[in-house]
Amino acid sequence: MTRVASGLWKNLIALQVYGANTSVGKTIVSTLLGRHLVRRTEKDKTQWAVRYIKPVSTGPADEADESYVRRYAGYPTTTLFKYSDPVSPHVAARGSFIPSDDVLVSNIAETLQEYARYILTSKGQRGLSIVETAGGVLSPGPSGTPQADLFRPLRLPVLLVGDHRLGGISSTISACESLLVRGYDVDAVVCFNDGSKLGNSEYLSEHFGKLGISTFELPWIPDVERCSKDEETEKMQEYYASKSKSAHVEELAHQIINQHSSRLTNLSTMASRTQKSIWHPFTQHKSISAPSDILVFDSAYGDYFQTLHTPKSLSIPSKTKPTLQSHILERSPGPVLFPAFDGSASWWTQGLGHGNSTLSLAAAYAAGRYGHVMFAGATHEPAITLAERLLNGLKNPRLTKVFYTDNGSTAIEVGIKMALRAACKKYGWGGSSEEIGIIGLKGSYHGDTIGAMDASEPSVYNKKVDWYRGRGHWFDVPEVKLRRGKWVVEPPAGMEEDFGPTQEFDELDDIFDFDARGQAEYYAGHIKRILDELVKRQGKRFGALIMEPVIMGAGGMIFVDPLFQRALTTVIREYDFGTNPSSASAMYPPGHNAWTGLPVLFDEVFTGLYRLGRFTSSSFLDILPDISVHAKLLTGGLIPLSATVASQGIFEAFWGDEKSDALLHGHSYTAHALGCHVANTSLDEMNKLQSSDLWKTYRQSWTQEQQKEPNGGLAVITGKEQGVWSMWNKETVMELSRHKRVDYAVALGSVLAVSLIDELGSGYTSNAAASLRDSMMYDLSNSTLSVHSRVLGNVIYLMASMNTKAEHLAAVEKVLLSKLG
Repeated sequence: MTRVASGLWKNLIALQVYGANTSVGKTIVSTLLGRHLVRRTEKDKTQWAVRYIKPVSTGPADEADESYVRRYAGYPTTTLFKYSDPVSPHVAARGSFIPSDDVLVSNIAETLQEYARYILTSKGQRGLSIVETAGGVLSPGPSGTPQADLFRPLRLPVLLVGDHRLGGISSTISACESLLVRGYDVDAVVCFNDGSKLGNSEYLSEHFGKLGISTFELPWIPDVERCSKDEETEKMQEYYASKSKSAHVEELAHQIINQHSSRLTNLSTMASRTQKSIWHPFTQHKSISAPSDILVFDSAYGDYFQTLHTPKSLSIPSKTKPTLQSHILERSPGPVLFPAFDGSASWWTQGLGHGNSTLSLAAAYAAGRYGHVMFAGATHEPAITLAERLLNGLKNPRLTKVFYTDNGSTAIEVGIKMALRAACKKYGWGGSSEEIGIIGLKGSYHGDTIGAMDASEPSVYNKKVDWYRGRGHWFDVPEVKLRRGKWVVEPPAGMEEDFGPTQEFDELDDIFDFDARGQAEYYAGHIKRILDELVKRQGKRFGALIMEPVIMGAGGMIFVDPLFQRALTTVIREYDFGTNPSSASAMYPPGHNAWTGLPVLFDEVFTGLYRLGRFTSSSFLDILPDISVHAKLLTGGLIPLSATVASQGIFEAFWGDEKSDALLHGHSYTAHALGCHVANTSLDEMNKLQSSDLWKTYRQSWTQEQQKEPNGGLAVITGKEQGVWSMWNKETVMELSRHKRVDYAVALGSVLAVSLIDELGSGYTSNAAASLRDSMMYDLSNSTLSVHSRVLGNVIYLMASMNTKAEHLAAVEKVLLSKLG
């Protein structure tokens, strides 16, 4: 996605003119509006300077829109790409230079910025840049991308020219809806009054008025069809001289100016209003000393936020007086907003990029078809399709049922309820009267609801929560780290006797070669000794094994030795947790897919659905869990939805004659059709990426040998997935691991984590990575890219969407390396 600042300046209004169709008068509107402002003087003597920009023009030069505007409006014009064939740009460009979408949008941004600098140095002037599109809203650009998608990175406010002809009401409304669903602000709609009885402008005015969009009727254009060139010029000069001064055009100009002013005012007050009214998640509000500490997002697209500039982002010293800070901000020649790479994938949710029109349309379709319908005792197509898709994609014959919730923590809560009920029923325990714990891993985090919190050991996340109890036992874990260019599996500090010494590996793939490693029995012996102490000697009872496969996210992006997780699961399934199984255990007949020992719950909220490069992270361990939980990437990063997928044996633990035996959990928006349909669309899109050239490039950077199809293409990996790779450049990750400030690095799928050396100790309370995070966001002294990121103590992590291009990640890597020094 193009990395440009959204087109908003203090003293320059950048306006995009779209048409509901071709031949609706876009260029005439541009000429009328521009000519009006050029000849207008504000009460404060402000003069207006206007510039016309045509990104793409097709047809003969003497018929080009820029020459028309120059002739009748008299202000500067620019055409960026010209093609002589009078057809759609995607056809006209064939056989000629076809600019990429990035190049075209970047050229527009540079042209606008150049004019903004000119306006700033022109005393007493304000500017208007009119960017006029070709054809209709969804007409293709040179590359074939619809214009509304092509120009979306700039997100310029829109002046939509309606269609005055028969059928024009429909095309105008459709055009406006196409813009709105893509996140554009439509500042105004205009329609010419051709004197007919069609009544288009009246209808459109009433229709758009309900949406808060102002509509203006413009005077009809003179008939010049049979005029000579001189007669046409004379008639049109008279038209523009007269009509550009009309009340209709003046009102339109007022609307455009006022919308620009309102947008600036709203953005400038959002932080202070937020500080007054919002309680942020995971935030110590005492640390927010000023509104400027709060990031203001105007919009987001692709991999980038559009973020409001603050004194910090413009490198204005913090000791500068507020009045001087305001003056410097006011006089800045750059845009009010700046693009910042979304380095945390918006808390791990982004899969297909912000503002993805495919997902937006899917959401609009489902909202229009269903709105929200209740789910208890009912069904709908998106929900059942998604359930079938998840069951098929997980390739786990144990799993048969899908339970929907709204977020990862709730889905884990449900999974814990499922597992505990099944275990208690099998072993004849009274779960509500006896202490039944879970078995997990140290450094885990499963959510913020009470049950999910109790499933993790005491930590900064939960130890001050009043109801927190911490029910269970959490194993110390050996960790995978890339240190000084070598992959190592490192035992917990001081536990070498239990786990063995640190092991070195040439490639990350080697760590997942379980047969070759041969350490499983060593791990298994340690695990059994701990369980014997807890269960046989202390008499403790456990109802589930819960863990995040491969990487524990919130705990600090801890890359757990997959062999240890595999060994732990094997031991748990073979261990006898109940000496006197109840008669209820008859409901769990021996079988290949029946759970044994304890139900195994995999928390794939973060690691699942391609985050680590595979549909399910359980495939890295070659383990089939009894319960699998998915959330973050389920809807591609658009709306909340989660799924707890369970085995038949778990489901049957709630089978009974009384309603109280059922899983009495749910919420009003369970399996909302909007989320389920978006999830289906998202999984479609991400599934395509598995066999895409983009992912092929990433894989080739990491894997030594590729599975090939007979035609030479990459095999689409299904079932038991193979290959361990990352979207982050292998050489860069190696370089990071050797840096003097870095303890170790890890990379897998879209995740990159770098642990910084902190002499005061590691962990969530460490501040070692905070300065690096801030430098990557605000210090542009030796880079042109701002990277927004999150830290977990001394660990700074970065995450990509599934469709992020390699050149964007390379730019982020460059920033990270430069800020490390």
